[in-house]
Amino acid sequence: MRATYLNRLSVVSVLLLTIVFTVFPARADVYITAAQIGEPCDGRVLISYDATTETNLVRAFALDIRLSNDANIIEVTGISDDYYIYPGTIQIDAQGNVMDFGSPVAEYSDLPSGTLTGLDSNGITIEMASLYAPTGPGSPNAPAKSGDLVEVKIGELCGPRPTNAGCVPFIPCSTCLTISANVARAGPTGVVMEDPNEVVNVNVPVNCLDISIPTTPFQCMKATSPDYGDWVEWDCPACWCYAKQCRGDINGSSFFGKPVTLSDLNLFKLAFNKTDAELSLVTDGICADLNHASFFGKRATISDLNMFKLYFNLAEASVPECDKTNYNWWETP
Repeated sequence: MRATYLNRLSVVSVLLLTIVFTVFPARADVYITAAQIGEPCDGRVLISYDATTETNLVRAFALDIRLSNDANIIEVTGISDDYYIYPGTIQIDAQGNVMDFGSPVAEYSDLPSGTLTGLDSNGITIEMASLYAPTGPGSPNAPAKSGDLVEVKIGELCGPRPTNAGCVPFIPCSTCLTISANVARAGPTGVVMEDPNEVVNVNVPVNCLDISIPTTPFQCMKATSPDYGDWVEWDCPACWCYAKQCRGDINGSSFFGKPVTLSDLNLFKLAFNKTDAELSLVTDGICADLNHASFFGKRATISDLNMFKLYFNLAEASVPECDKTNYNWWETP
């Protein structure tokens, strides 16, 4: 037997009592919070609750978590030892034994009219309940009045990378996370209290939480490259990331199937043996520095010329690519 949403799960059938109210109900305040955790741009968010001012206990939560753009929620981990019953996905056999506690993320197919799409989309519905005996605030097995419910992982969004991104390591990327009640599963507040006579005032973040999320690196050269410092100093020239620049292909193009040609030679001559100050005045002059090294304050030197001569006017197949160890990708002009 497979359980569906909260109001249909026999093991937590006490939730049905929430539809009963007295003439003078008490009031409860429950706070739902979200906070980004981990390193910047990890895309990890912690969803927590706080009902410490209340004598009454929270029995269950059913909440919708949405992102403002096309970023996806790729992983959800239930981290509460108290709210470990997942009514939307729990599996129980004919004898009433729990075969699988399931996942905090409710399945869309279980209740399409009251469930967000789910993992690998920008919206999920979480459904979490407590189960303990004896009931009541004095129970030694009662759930804590505050704690963490789930950790949400948001995947990469930004892309594709811009051409010749240069010194921009990545384009900052974010999404806006909001939390609201899932009415279909737990009523208008999204929180079910143990005492059905208590009117619940659930406080969710008024404004969306701006979350920094992972991005693709936008630098062709890895920050771990021994040339990285010089590359940044020269304003991150894209030509240093041409596949055959270290062989003499200064302009990143081929002519009649030959990558190192007369056009490269003309530029090399303009840059050859110039000081850094002089080289900075030559358009793309730094591209003639084939070994990415300075010799007596000059970048395009005899060692670069010797490499250039080795591959000048050779066919494409005879000019190997540079070692890609220190590059994220090869740029093209």
